[in-house]
Amino acid sequence: MNKEEPVIIVGAGLSGLRIASLLTAEGFNCRVLEARERIGGRVLTKEIAKRLDLGRFDLGPTWFWPSYERTITRLVAELGLKTFEQYNEGLMLLERSRNEPVQQYVLPEGAAERSVRIMGGVQSLINAIAATLPSETIQLNTRVTSIHLEADGAITLEDEATRDRIHAGAVILTLPPRLVAQNISFWPELPSDLVASMLNKPTWMAAQAKAIAVYERPFWREQGLSGLASSWVGPLQEIHDASPETGAGALFGFFGVPAKTRQELGEEKVLKLVVEQLVRLFGPSAENVSSLLYKDWSRDLDTAVDEDAEPLREYPSYGPLARVESWKKIIFAGTETAYEQGGHLEGALQSSERAVAELIELDKTY
Repeated sequence: MNKEEPVIIVGAGLSGLRIASLLTAEGFNCRVLEARERIGGRVLTKEIAKRLDLGRFDLGPTWFWPSYERTITRLVAELGLKTFEQYNEGLMLLERSRNEPVQQYVLPEGAAERSVRIMGGVQSLINAIAATLPSETIQLNTRVTSIHLEADGAITLEDEATRDRIHAGAVILTLPPRLVAQNISFWPELPSDLVASMLNKPTWMAAQAKAIAVYERPFWREQGLSGLASSWVGPLQEIHDASPETGAGALFGFFGVPAKTRQELGEEKVLKLVVEQLVRLFGPSAENVSSLLYKDWSRDLDTAVDEDAEPLREYPSYGPLARVESWKKIIFAGTETAYEQGGHLEGALQSSERAVAELIELDKTY
């Protein structure tokens, strides 16, 4: 394989950008194609319009665990990014029903594994990796809809909307496997057992939505509360302190309400129920919201397919997809293909390192 032939990486999320950075350092010519108009994939960090002083908030992945997620811990240090510990000091709340008072619990020492967050949000990690790439490496608004293996062994990718045809020496797909199986056609077709395996890997986060209530200060800490809460009532099932390292306060929650129900209710009603729940849990001060942020990943067509609307009942069986003899120059990456920590930022980075190692090995045979 000639290093001058471009390696096309599909997807500008954490996996895709890290692969491009590693391959560029090895002397490969890379291009990253992204369907969205932004980089980051399922990493999404938002600011409050006209209130930038309140900070930045993650509507996708939020933290990582340094004690056993060594790949991301090492990379964050290498890039010079600053971190701070997730706030868990104080009492935890438990809401069993609307007819019972909210219960308070002291978390046993060591019950919560130490996790850390990146200052400025996880988008800071995305931006730092992207900054290592040559200009024009990333091409946004480019949706790969078909991949052809030509008779001479060349690979051609096509964007159906623009009819752009892009030639590649090799392709690394970092999209969720279900998106690849349903949205990209291959010629010749991929083996049916491989397609079945791809469809059987639920997309991490795809059934979820995340709401963040932003306040002028983390008032619950003054009450001796950690911001951590569990609810059997909902709509939020699990709540955490999402405050920046200084200044403003924020609470975020994962929903127990299924995707279909959220869509039937609509965003306005969902957020009204969220504030009502936060008031039940944290008192009247929770009504004084400076801003509400909301992201329903099940409605993001660049993340989820219809099957992903079903909530996960157990941790999915993730891991690498089988290599196909006739498609040697296509490599599957992304967090759902990681040996360990599939679904996490750590899994995305581990899959990146594996994909790069596979490509370098492939390069030796051509």
